[in-house]
Amino acid sequence: MRIVVKVGTSTLAHATGRLNIRHVEELVKVLSDLKNAGHEMILVSSGAIGMGVGKLNLPGRPADMPTKQAAAAVGQCELMYTYDKLFAQYNHTVAQILLTSEDVDHPDRRQNFENTMARLLELGALPVINENDTIATEEIKVGDNDTLGAIVACSVKADLLVLLSDIEGLYTADPRKDPTARLIPVVEEVTPEVEALAGGVGSSLGTGGMATKLRAAKMVTAAGCDMVITNGEHPDRLYDIAEGKAVGTRFLSRNKEGI
Repeated sequence: MRIVVKVGTSTLAHATGRLNIRHVEELVKVLSDLKNAGHEMILVSSGAIGMGVGKLNLPGRPADMPTKQAAAAVGQCELMYTYDKLFAQYNHTVAQILLTSEDVDHPDRRQNFENTMARLLELGALPVINENDTIATEEIKVGDNDTLGAIVACSVKADLLVLLSDIEGLYTADPRKDPTARLIPVVEEVTPEVEALAGGVGSSLGTGGMATKLRAAKMVTAAGCDMVITNGEHPDRLYDIAEGKAVGTRFLSRNKEGI
């Protein structure tokens, strides 16, 4: 299968912004093993601003654009250095791609991106994709990596998009506030009733939330790609997800409804 895995800042970094070494090492090991098994793996990775915040010893995620972009410039170096070093231990070569909305909205630039991705996968590389936070402004930013993950999955005609988050999946209510909330294992269609279950943003370092994940689900399922939301604290669950087992919440693509 061709699998896009999106990992959020809450999985990659501690609340301090510093790298969560255990989580990242486990994630890289599992992705490498899945690639060894014959799957084509693509990683959409948040974390540049969050890691920059930690490395620059800032008190929290900056509110102004110049400081965000400065933090991203510092953090992206740290992020790719870490991935390059860890994946190399398993004999896998990573390739960095940084995007803005202009790169996917403009037909020629999107085609160039798709051509590059196709060639990287043919060459056996593992693409690591992030928004180009160092130059992105409100006018040209994708906004969150759940949406970016969906755009990438649609562009490369992926079979599966996995969003690793700080929550187990989609619940009937906010499990942080409601002890009776139940995990919804399968969603056949993102209806207005399903969208109404979305809360606000996630962690203090991240930008996503359940609403962005449901928008991503609508995009990819319409394009024939399944999507799974699960907790990023357990990267080994990717094995079960790749095998189609019940993990987190699985959104069925249009051609799989009713299965």
